[in-house]
Amino acid sequence: MDQIRCKYMGHKNACQHLADGHSEFCFWHNAQVIKNTPDIKTRLENLFNEGHSLEGFELHNAQLSGVNLAGANLIGARLLHADLSKANLSRANLADVRFFQANLSGASLFKANLENANLNEANLENANLLGVRLENARLEHTYWGKILLQEKLAIAAQKAGKKIEAQQLYGEAEEVARYLTNESEKRRQYDVGGHFYQLERVMRRMQTRPFSGAWLWSKLVDILCGYGENASRVISFSLSVIITSAMFYFFLGVRDGDGMLIFNAQESIEHNLFGFLECLYFSVITFTTVGYGDILPIGFARFIAASEAFIGAFSISLFVVVFMRKMTQ
Repeated sequence: MDQIRCKYMGHKNACQHLADGHSEFCFWHNAQVIKNTPDIKTRLENLFNEGHSLEGFELHNAQLSGVNLAGANLIGARLLHADLSKANLSRANLADVRFFQANLSGASLFKANLENANLNEANLENANLLGVRLENARLEHTYWGKILLQEKLAIAAQKAGKKIEAQQLYGEAEEVARYLTNESEKRRQYDVGGHFYQLERVMRRMQTRPFSGAWLWSKLVDILCGYGENASRVISFSLSVIITSAMFYFFLGVRDGDGMLIFNAQESIEHNLFGFLECLYFSVITFTTVGYGDILPIGFARFIAASEAFIGAFSISLFVVVFMRKMTQ
């Protein structure tokens, strides 16, 4: 009964006690069965051609080099939680392997050889990508997920107080991100490469002592520009500085000719709004270091103006660098 249930429902747990793997599906779901026999490739090809799901297949260390899956029904194939760790899927015939739109979510690809594979539009969310080989693989529109598996596990370990384990997992996440950065840039997928480069730097920061000098500098660069990969962060930071400074000017007061621009609760809303807009104008020309001289800071507002001018010069230069970096990629 367990074998029938496994075969027709893909029930992996029903196979755990069958060490000899009598049922065909229990054979593939049983982690204890060695899959390196001469007929292993033919059996897998037959299952593929029949359109069966590969969910939960235990293919670790499977000797599948040169497997011919041309014409197999792999479009949209379900490989959820399949174990392909250290599986050998190399050689020329792999160019015909079509994992196009395949769902590899949660699959173990630890040290799997996927050279020349077609992974276009494949779902690799939560897949274990540590040590995977993707040389010459097709990766157009591949979905990597919002977070790497090792990063997810590291966060969980850190919350559980397992600092050593978390550090190791952050290091593995950094390694995976670095590899995916290089592979993406080889294919000129600069947006994907930029995302993983930024993630690589974040994972490196997570391995340093919190609030140390290196940690603070790395965090600041991340906030300001996403390690040179996110120009929108420079713009957001600049706008926040301009608006915040304008509020300081409005409540501290600045000189406008013979009068003062300052919040006055006795005045109307329209009067105070006009005064704030004047302070916002002053903040913009201070940030951009134009300084027409029609409005002058007084008292503590002068310190705010000097700080804003310095930050503005730095931010504008940073934006130019980040923008040119993205445009030249």
